Amino acid sequence: MRLTTPAPLTRRAAALTGALCALLAASALWAQPAAELAKVPPAPEPASADAPKVRFETSLGAITVRLDPARAPVTVANFLSYVDSGFYSGTVFHRVISSFMIQGGGFSPEMTQKDTQAPIALEVGKGLSNVEGTIAMARTNDPNSASSQFFINVKNNRQLDTLGGGYAVFGQVVEGMDVVNKIRYVPTSRKGMYSDVPVEPVVIKSATRVK
Repeated sequence: MRLTTPAPLTRRAAALTGALCALLAASALWAQPAAELAKVPPAPEPASADAPKVRFETSLGAITVRLDPARAPVTVANFLSYVDSGFYSGTVFHRVISSFMIQGGGFSPEMTQKDTQAPIALEVGKGLSNVEGTIAMARTNDPNSASSQFFINVKNNRQLDTLGGGYAVFGQVVEGMDVVNKIRYVPTSRKGMYSDVPVEPVVIKSATRVK
């Protein structure tokens, strides 16, 4: 773990640290034996073409995700509530690991965490999997702690389907994987107590529903 924190630790910082620890812990499972990975079910069918879509306009280009309310109704409703309120405008992709995922939706470019709505219950086990190009909710070590932060898988991370109870997938990138890959490879460094922060902020200018 390459994270240092000041003492005493605030409740919010503690929660964030838990989220980072949980996702970093997943990286240790990348080298799982093939026999274990073989137990993981195949990637699910995509959501229907008429499912809701959200377009992120970022400082490096646009990314569109198709959501899956049929299999992740609670998670999708929560995500759309943040989208519709304009919450994501001006936030950044604050954590980028090129061989794992890109994470955003909770911090300003100055790495100030935004206040969020109440956390939601974990929603897994409905056929969705953390495969390349899917969007899922970030959380702390508490499975029922996801709020606004999300991540986009840049490789197959199916170990996250069950790790610590699992990470809730709720959609798929349908346009802009080239932009995801641009973000994936930006230079990163430590900023204060946070690791893997893009040197040049990758800003989410807006997040809106599209048809």
